[in-house]
Amino acid sequence: MTSHIACRISPVAKKLYLQFTSCLFLILLVGCSSQPLYKDTQVMMGTFVEVISPDKEAAAIVFNEVKRIEKLLSKYDPESEISQLNKFGKLKVSPETFFVLSKSCLFWKQTNGAFDVTVGPLLDVWGFTDKNYKLPDKSKIKEALRSVGSDKIVLNEVDSVVEFNSPGVKVDLGAIAKGFAVDCAVEKLKEAGIKSCLVNAGGQIYCLGKRFGKPWRVVIQNPRGPGSKGSFDLIDQAVATSGDYESYFEVSGKRYMHIFDPRTGYPADNEVMCVTVIAPDGLTADALATAMMVMGKEKSDSLIKQYPGVIVRIVEKNA
Repeated sequence: MTSHIACRISPVAKKLYLQFTSCLFLILLVGCSSQPLYKDTQVMMGTFVEVISPDKEAAAIVFNEVKRIEKLLSKYDPESEISQLNKFGKLKVSPETFFVLSKSCLFWKQTNGAFDVTVGPLLDVWGFTDKNYKLPDKSKIKEALRSVGSDKIVLNEVDSVVEFNSPGVKVDLGAIAKGFAVDCAVEKLKEAGIKSCLVNAGGQIYCLGKRFGKPWRVVIQNPRGPGSKGSFDLIDQAVATSGDYESYFEVSGKRYMHIFDPRTGYPADNEVMCVTVIAPDGLTADALATAMMVMGKEKSDSLIKQYPGVIVRIVEKNA
């Protein structure tokens, strides 16, 4: 008997993207001011990148930097360093790529493998890479798992050469690249003397400085319906979200989302609907949000103790 497969992006996520909000976040711009706020949006890194600032030069600075990082880290650009690394299995990379891969391996260790950028083969076999979703045979999942594990990444700090020590390894930085790109853009803003800006890359947000003397306010939207799950007032902080509603398909009424447990070869399946993380930088917020979707609430509570000052909001499916 053949099961019916329904492939779709969540209508909630679609609606929020089209409104230039970020999957789970709504940015509130309230209050009176004689100064204007300049807003601009471009599609980059597979999502909307939005810039809001009193400085009209901010958007160009952010877009140029995000585009530069995308050319290094996107597996969809055949000329990027990540694509070349995946193709040849060994490459001398830029400081940025080496840094992101080094941090990724650290997160892999700290999460006992729940966060793993070598999930590329699993995304391929499940159809999330080309959007041709399918429920693969167990034999194909088992075969893909042979190429999964960040212990297969060898980092040589002396010459910035990255090498895979096993065939078939493919790196996918979708769980960390946007956060890092936002961090790089914020550094460029600071170098240019810009002190107030909000950068939003598909839910990976950094609030630089204040908005006319007040914190930037970000509201957590309810991913299953109307209303909100609270709000945050942020100054010089990053916030990121991961959820089961962003990209998924269904087979016989069961939802399979794009966030995988790299230890089992299957999409994460626990009672967590979405995770919001506030951290000093976007890379950390991005990676932890994904890791905690995989780990579940109880294990996430233990992980967060390693990150003083980081705030986590977990919304469970029955909440």
